[in-house]
Amino acid sequence: MTRILANIEFQVMSFFFRFRDILIPPQKILNEIGISPGFFLLDYGCGPGSFSFAASELVGKSGKVFALDIHPLAIKKFKKISSQRGYSNIETIYSDCDTGLEDNSMDVVLLFDTIHMLSEPEKILQEIHRILKPKGTLSLTIHRPDKKKAIRKVEQTDFFQFSLEGKQTYNFLKK
Repeated sequence: MTRILANIEFQVMSFFFRFRDILIPPQKILNEIGISPGFFLLDYGCGPGSFSFAASELVGKSGKVFALDIHPLAIKKFKKISSQRGYSNIETIYSDCDTGLEDNSMDVVLLFDTIHMLSEPEKILQEIHRILKPKGTLSLTIHRPDKKKAIRKVEQTDFFQFSLEGKQTYNFLKK
């Protein structure tokens, strides 16, 4: 469904994300979404995990973060860091679409800087819609030139309703 980055591309991307995270800390971006303790959150396309780890702190011990990626190196790296840091409320999912999560089980799904890479965004958005709780939030960051095109991809599915534009995020509510 989605093109898998070569290992070297993934490593270069991960390297640049370290600088991004210094300039704009992930927790600052996540604060725009209103994540609370006890939330269940999916980071769809988690990459090296910057947002998953920050979200883990926000949802606390009573919440849970699921970190999904299609890249085997992302999952391997993520598990290593998670284990080293002692995160107990994070679970990884290796997939390109199907999450394996229960219907209406997630409060928030992050689709950060990922939608432009999806070859079949409708299928992924349908899966996200399935797992989001009623009035759950889909949050996007878009760092590509055509932000309007990415927003249209979400709105055209008729699964989500635009709700809020933050400084870094575009947030949609499940219909």
